[in-house]
Amino acid sequence: QLTIVESGGGSVQPGGSLSLSCITTTPGFNLNSYAIGWFRQAPGKEREGVSIISDNGARSDYRDSVRGRFTISRDNIKGIVYLQMNSHKPEDTGVYYCAADLSWSLTRAALISGNGMDYWGKGTLVTVSS
Repeated sequence: QLTIVESGGGSVQPGGSLSLSCITTTPGFNLNSYAIGWFRQAPGKEREGVSIISDNGARSDYRDSVRGRFTISRDNIKGIVYLQMNSHKPEDTGVYYCAADLSWSLTRAALISGNGMDYWGKGTLVTVSS
């Protein structure tokens, strides 16, 4: 069982920036073999896909509303996946989840559906407010 942990959430003003990180704390494991997705759930809304990245970092994708503002990346030496979020809008508020899956095709589907990844973190809260 892969344990996923997110960090870096907090409060930010509109137009501001935050960076989220995702790691696994399971002894003897790292995220290097897994495709990773970032998801978010706003209050009263369903979880939605935000961004995904392949295991080697060669492929990535974003939901339209964050494209050009958010950047997903990974450091497979350190075993960390990042989500750099710039130019925040109030509608970016929500709990952000990191998820892992061995399948890139399932990860691509999860970006659309907001579900379907094998391993999920507990989430970190991002609040965008003036």
